[in-house]
Amino acid sequence: MLIIPIKEGENIDRALKRFKRKFDKTGTMRQLRKRQQFNKPSVVRRAQIQKAEYIQGLRDQEEI
Repeated sequence: MLIIPIKEGENIDRALKRFKRKFDKTGTMRQLRKRQQFNKPSVVRRAQIQKAEYIQGLRDQEEI
């Protein structure tokens, strides 16, 4: 549970913005969306390898 203390005379929009920022940092929504569907371990591993190859390709292009 997130607790956002509201200061005396603080605008509610500002407090709501702080709440949204804090909520995003917790990663709750990302975790819920990830859990909605199951990915096989082989698919996850393949995606990680493809991402690593892509990043390595970018780094190799920078060096040239």
